[in-house]
Amino acid sequence: MNHRLPRVREIIQRELGSLIERELTFGGSLVTVNHVDITPDLRQCHVFVSVIGPEGAKEEALRVLAGARRMLQSAMSKRVILKYTPRLHFKLDESVERGVRVTELLNQLDIPADPPTPHDEDPD
Repeated sequence: MNHRLPRVREIIQRELGSLIERELTFGGSLVTVNHVDITPDLRQCHVFVSVIGPEGAKEEALRVLAGARRMLQSAMSKRVILKYTPRLHFKLDESVERGVRVTELLNQLDIPADPPTPHDEDPD
């Protein structure tokens, strides 16, 4: 079984996260690399980022990342040695917000607690 793609994804995610943290500023927003998906030929890399910050921070962060794409690819090629340096495509990952929304909805539900059944009680 070939474990190359998962290892490459993990290395790219770690290195991009480090590069983004060191080299780019987002005006008070927190940008994290949540997931990286790379094509089997290692030519294309989809980078899913989450952004926490003020209104409009998501669009601004994607704009900054797209503008710095070449610099990030170049820096990554020096740190991650591959036959081809993948072309980076940045996308917004909203899974965290969806998870928070689901949790809020579950907390709003008024579910009564189940009454104890006779076999649940201890004989002591």
